[in-house]
Amino acid sequence: MATRQVLAGAQVVLPTGTITNGRVTVDGTRIAENAPADTQAHADTLDLTGHWVVPGFVDLHNHGGGGASFTSGTVEDVLKGVHTHRLHGTTTLVASTVTGEMDFLAERAGLLSELAEQGDIAGIHFEGPFISPCRKGAHSEDLLRHPDPADVRKLIDAARGRAKMLTLATELPGGLDSVRLLAEHGVIAAIGHTDATYEQTVEAIDAGATVATHLFNAMPGLGHRAPGPIAALLEDERITVELINDGTHLHPAALELAFHRAGADRVAFITDAMDAAGFGDGRYMLGPLEVEVRDSVARLVEGGSIAGSTLTLDRAFKRSVSVDGISVEDTVRALCANPARLLGMADTVGSLEPGKDADLVVLDADFDLKGVMRKGEWVVSPA
Repeated sequence: MATRQVLAGAQVVLPTGTITNGRVTVDGTRIAENAPADTQAHADTLDLTGHWVVPGFVDLHNHGGGGASFTSGTVEDVLKGVHTHRLHGTTTLVASTVTGEMDFLAERAGLLSELAEQGDIAGIHFEGPFISPCRKGAHSEDLLRHPDPADVRKLIDAARGRAKMLTLATELPGGLDSVRLLAEHGVIAAIGHTDATYEQTVEAIDAGATVATHLFNAMPGLGHRAPGPIAALLEDERITVELINDGTHLHPAALELAFHRAGADRVAFITDAMDAAGFGDGRYMLGPLEVEVRDSVARLVEGGSIAGSTLTLDRAFKRSVSVDGISVEDTVRALCANPARLLGMADTVGSLEPGKDADLVVLDADFDLKGVMRKGEWVVSPA
């Protein structure tokens, strides 16, 4: 059973800044206190001198891991994938689907909603089928359809209140009405896999869209006469941009442009992970499409399109700080606070504040993962 624990001596990252030689006290499943460390020794103290303690990571967009798929696997498969990502610091995870037949997606929503009700996942993200055939990426073109609000409502209803986000190409017929429907039901409308113009994207934001699905990927490039969706999404304060920081999906200059144009409070680092994350190279299925993972890069066997990632958020954290030069505090915003806020979960996760879930990650001085706690229990023990 979870008991009182004191983590002392680390650099503790809080919303107000970093405490050097800090202390985090965990009481059961909750954080009881954060403060500078005292000099008194406690029997229940774990000395983490030379380490960082940051909040547990929150992943908005994830299709699987550990050789298991959220898009088509059994309950046991989904739990295996969730556990794989927990081993890499993701203590809150939204399970993402891919394009499929409507009845199949409704069935998946039913299965995933049960796991959300049990607290194993934070909710469901529908990626497709309401996306542009011009920007389909690793989605089956034969199964794509326009975003008819009646079909969108079918998926919302099938999720039984556990739908968190739906990605759609808002320029398609029914797109704007679907965005309004999603907003009315408290579901994030995310613009992605889109061929929209700048003007069409502005219209979708005004209709209620609030997220850019993996910015830059599966959308027109930034042009100086036709700026397209990227410029509209970066410039609008109402939009949070997802970024896949794996060194494959984005050139470092593109990541820097997005991060510094949007600002640290409008970026959410995601994995967009598929089955191979935390597992290895090989052949996999992503929905109905076959994927080959080689040197940790996932591509469709037919056509060669990038097919999700093999990223885990501990690697995204280390790359952000060590390669991209983003501060630890801003990286924590992108991996923890911002996605928690988007999901409506900022009162329980996303920061190390008293009363919140005792979800945290311990990193060493090189930002390699050494410990993971979820609700007061060590998933990876740093001892």
